Amino acid sequence: MDVPRKGIAAQKRKRRILIIGASAIGLILATFGLSRLKPAAPSVDRSSVWIDTVKRGPMVRQVRGLGTLVPEEFRWIPATTEASVEKILIWPGTKVEPGDVILELTSPELEQSAQEAQSKAKGAEAELATEKASLQRELLDQESKATSAHSAYEQAKMERQTNDQLAKNGLVADLVYKTSKIKEEELQKTDDIEAKRLAFERDSIEPQLASKQAAVDQANQLAKLKLDQVEGLHVKAGMSGVLQALPVQVGQRLKPGDNLARVADPSKLKAQVKIAETQAKDIQPGQQATIDTRNGVVKGHVKRVDPAVEQGTVTVDVAFDEELPKGARPDLSVDGTIELERLDNVVFVGRPAFGQENNTVGMFKLVAGSNDAVRTPVKLGKSSVNTIEILSGLNPGDQVILSDTSAWDSHERIRLN
Repeated sequence: MDVPRKGIAAQKRKRRILIIGASAIGLILATFGLSRLKPAAPSVDRSSVWIDTVKRGPMVRQVRGLGTLVPEEFRWIPATTEASVEKILIWPGTKVEPGDVILELTSPELEQSAQEAQSKAKGAEAELATEKASLQRELLDQESKATSAHSAYEQAKMERQTNDQLAKNGLVADLVYKTSKIKEEELQKTDDIEAKRLAFERDSIEPQLASKQAAVDQANQLAKLKLDQVEGLHVKAGMSGVLQALPVQVGQRLKPGDNLARVADPSKLKAQVKIAETQAKDIQPGQQATIDTRNGVVKGHVKRVDPAVEQGTVTVDVAFDEELPKGARPDLSVDGTIELERLDNVVFVGRPAFGQENNTVGMFKLVAGSNDAVRTPVKLGKSSVNTIEILSGLNPGDQVILSDTSAWDSHERIRLN
């Protein structure tokens, strides 16, 4: 027969409680251990990142920008008066000489004004001629009066001298003698007055004619101006070159100052390169430059740096030291690279996709002997187009990732596959 065993149920309950307690404690310990573990490093395909090696040696600082070829010598031909476009004789792309007529303009108002100015000029010249004749006639009259007065004075003088001799011999009355002396004195004064009048007439001719001559000159200048404006209706190139632009149409109404045509010398070109304002602070005239015309690379030098900033860029003029390749023409797009300076014996690396010069950034440095890369603070120095100086944080021979690593900003370590 079965004999019941005492305490078996209690033992089972104790065993069950111990197992449940141990399991709970194990789960708690496992959870705590997992929470203390660092997150796994993300894996990155090695071929998808740009890796470069830190070097020591000379580094050339350069800046680069896009630009265009422009003529060194060109001129805009402006309208000098209100007119209408009558005829276009030469079209853009044609070679022109200084006397070639590009446009024919018309302005009936100007032609009438020119005729009126010419008539006024002729009228002023006629008035001048009349004034000259009148003054010459008055001068001749005064010369006649002066001659008569002098002749009368000389005659009275001779009579007085004769009476002097007769008076000494007592052959002339005292009254007659005194009368001859008074007459001589009066005629002498008359002679002096007429002589002064003659001198005044002669001296006053030039000032009186000067005002008339000024009116004539003014009228002639106005007539010449109007004639030049009429001649300007035949718009000429004014220089040897190529007609580049013709921003007008037949029948278009023009006002003074409107640009009619642009003529340039295509044989003398320069490059105008746009450099970001943050990179242009060290550019100086005379620095070496290279211009890529996409049909050849040409050496040159900085000729001028525009003092103004336009839309975040500074315009730099580059003059060429070599002959341009075939196909170079105005408005051709080019790439310009300007050499700022050469740094000797510096630590440098390829320019990363992030970070600016004279700044501290975090860069992933490859750990030697492994596939890991750890974030390292790096202080950057002077920058160039493709390289940047390393002031601290990296040593020659270190390998770093230059690609954009913003996707792993929350990680201090990545693994390369």
